Amino acid sequence: MRGYLGAAVGIGLLAAAATIIQMVLLAGIVVRVFQEDAGAGGVRTQIALLVCMAIVRAGLIWAREAVAGRGAVRVKSGIRRKLYAHILRLGPAFAKGERTGELTTTATDGVERLEPYFARYMPQVILSVLIPVMVAAYIVSRDFTSAILLLATAPVIPVMMILVGGYTEDHTRRQWTALTRLGAHFLDALQGLPTLKAFGRAEDETERLARTGEEFRERTMKVLGFAFLSGLVLEFMTSAAIALLAVVLGVRLINDAITFEQAFLVLLLAPEFYRPLRELGVHRHAGMEGKAAAERIAEILETLLPETGGTPGYGLPSGGLTVELSDVGFTHPDAGRRALDGVSMTLPAATITALVGRSGSGKSTLVDLLLRFLEPDSGSIRANGIPIAELSAEGWREHVALVPQRPHLFHGTVLENIRVARPDADRKEIEHAAGLAGAAGFIQALPHGYETGIGERGARVSGGEAQRIAIARAFLKDAPLLFLDEPTSSLDPESERLIREAMERLTRDRTTLIVAHRLNTVRGADCIHVLDGGRVVESGTHAGLISNGGAYSKLVGAFEEVPV
Repeated sequence: MRGYLGAAVGIGLLAAAATIIQMVLLAGIVVRVFQEDAGAGGVRTQIALLVCMAIVRAGLIWAREAVAGRGAVRVKSGIRRKLYAHILRLGPAFAKGERTGELTTTATDGVERLEPYFARYMPQVILSVLIPVMVAAYIVSRDFTSAILLLATAPVIPVMMILVGGYTEDHTRRQWTALTRLGAHFLDALQGLPTLKAFGRAEDETERLARTGEEFRERTMKVLGFAFLSGLVLEFMTSAAIALLAVVLGVRLINDAITFEQAFLVLLLAPEFYRPLRELGVHRHAGMEGKAAAERIAEILETLLPETGGTPGYGLPSGGLTVELSDVGFTHPDAGRRALDGVSMTLPAATITALVGRSGSGKSTLVDLLLRFLEPDSGSIRANGIPIAELSAEGWREHVALVPQRPHLFHGTVLENIRVARPDADRKEIEHAAGLAGAAGFIQALPHGYETGIGERGARVSGGEAQRIAIARAFLKDAPLLFLDEPTSSLDPESERLIREAMERLTRDRTTLIVAHRLNTVRGADCIHVLDGGRVVESGTHAGLISNGGAYSKLVGAFEEVPV
């Protein structure tokens, strides 16, 4: 913004110089007409120059707004890209602790509020210092006493601005907090609308949204009230200062201490002396809104990225992967206990390993560590004997495919949603992957086949169809390491059967880790690890663990058994 800001300030100073010339010409015309009885012909040149300077001044003011606005748009665009990229790099570990609606409001409305801050408020802060000094410097050459009087009264305006603006800034910050809360609440309600309707809670949620909206309205009206009060105080103080100067000039004119032309010129320039300060007061409200939003944006951008570096170009050998976890531990920030404590296990190449445990036992944290969304506090994770910390996070994830419990489908076509796994894939490869995933049948039955739009979060497909698209992504990526987060949950028996058949093809010759919630999923695993309180308390096959009668046997009763 520095270049645009400097250009805007420079153009603003030129506009102020044009204004001074205008006032000098106007004062000269009035004196020649009314005191020297000059006719129209005698002031024709001065009038023409006055009109020209008015046009020049208007053009300079337009140029200042255009330059500052262009710079603000570029800064706004850059900040939005930087903010979005930073949130992506922070990963799910950060997003889990935030409300999506609040982040969305910050990235959209929050960034938009920076435009008036950069385009108007920042240039005006500098101009409100330089222009009064420029006007006062010219007035000194014409009348030293008036210049001293102007400089003596000028500080009153910013002092009052600060006193009144302190209350406004506090309420502006609260208004911004209320807006982000409203955005988060509204998005949560919108995404959960089917559930709210199913349980008859839609009316209650409507009332809650209405209360939150009313809170935001009240805070907005308070901010506007303080803003109008601030404007009233500034206008009053400016008018009082100009009136004081006019009285002093009148008394001095009567006493022949100053000429009429000098007094008239000073009186014409006095409003221009105070104008930048008045405009600063007008733009300060927008500046405070931008500052409140910028504080939250800066907070996100200053959030430290997880340590996911590695040696560039350093990769794993091709072929199967054996993953070993050795004494892995992790504690979430501000958590009272360790999420994982001394976890050791091996995922042999081309085998299926199941991970089971009650909610909060550490399963999701373990998967986040394997995906390198988090880094362990202690211990190590190795792939084929190589610590994955020595690889770049992006390089490691090239070897991993993920089929989550609730896959995210984006607004776009079926083809585009499958291609997310490998952007350089051609249509033939995508159709082959869909066929392996058992998705080709329902895709071809769609109105436009692979070109059918499916809406955000898979709005136009069923849960089973969304899962098959996610499995098609995994087939397309063809990674040696596969993570499955119970992809058959909450499905009807027929959809579960189709997905199980696709999963059998997908897991063949791949190192697979399944986070399991169903007995059907666990039973066929080569090895089962039971997590409890962040520790591996049992390991073995389904039959062996059942015969032991330990923690796994108790969990089996909690599994949802669905006949296939």
